[in-house]
Amino acid sequence: MPLPYDMPLFRPPSEGDNLIIQATLGCSFNQCSFCAMYRSKHYVERPLADVCADIRTAAADWPDAQRVFLADGDALALPTEHLFAILRELAATFPRLTRVSCYATPGNLQRKSTEELTLLHEHKLSLLYFGIESGSDLILKKITKGATQWRMAEVLHKAHASGMKVSATVILGLGGTTHSEEHIDGTIALLNSAPVSYLSTLQLYPDESIAEEFRRKYGEPFEMPNDLAILKEQERLVSGLNPPQPVIFRSNHASNALALAGNLPRDKEKLLQQLREAMEGQRPLRPYYMRGL
Repeated sequence: MPLPYDMPLFRPPSEGDNLIIQATLGCSFNQCSFCAMYRSKHYVERPLADVCADIRTAAADWPDAQRVFLADGDALALPTEHLFAILRELAATFPRLTRVSCYATPGNLQRKSTEELTLLHEHKLSLLYFGIESGSDLILKKITKGATQWRMAEVLHKAHASGMKVSATVILGLGGTTHSEEHIDGTIALLNSAPVSYLSTLQLYPDESIAEEFRRKYGEPFEMPNDLAILKEQERLVSGLNPPQPVIFRSNHASNALALAGNLPRDKEKLLQQLREAMEGQRPLRPYYMRGL
């Protein structure tokens, strides 16, 4: 029997083949001006009995599940004991379980101690999806992210110290045509100072439902960069990255004009060459009708 998901349901692209269990509904912050994902939902911590019932229902159809993603946007906001109970139920129900993952916000990570995160990791919550979006304090304020570069670096170090892997995302185009360099340079500074295991770029496409709010909160006229400007941002980002540990890099999300894949710093020159070829028209871009969030 399929699970009775509370829609809409979102998950990272890499979790598409894995079991999804809704531990919370919506997002407790839900103020980022560029994000329309949970605007139709109120944040709710689902009762533990309901979550455990979903786990048992899922096991009837998929007893050999090895990876589980805890939705919606805010599972890490749950009290630690509540999360432990969910993780214990997952481990008891799925004997082949190897990994549990969820989204994480800067506030979620700030409120959990390193000791709590370490214990969660020991219970197989080992991968966090973390939206950096930008490392520029100016841009972070304009998009109402609720965090600074310094705060994000602090919580990323905390996650790393607990043994957690972090899959981070950056949104190209958030600086518009006016603050592009500041957006990318701040992002480089953050990523060169804080460890992440995976890094992905997305390309900005303001949802029509929040486009007016995005521009109002931005506080100044916002002009969307064209594909060439986005590729230049990507080139500037890749060129400046010297991360404190090797990073698996991807820009294969459907929003991107150009799909890239490699490891940094090992594949930096290969990635830069592909970007230059695209900017010179020697490498095709993804057609607009095939792009989307």
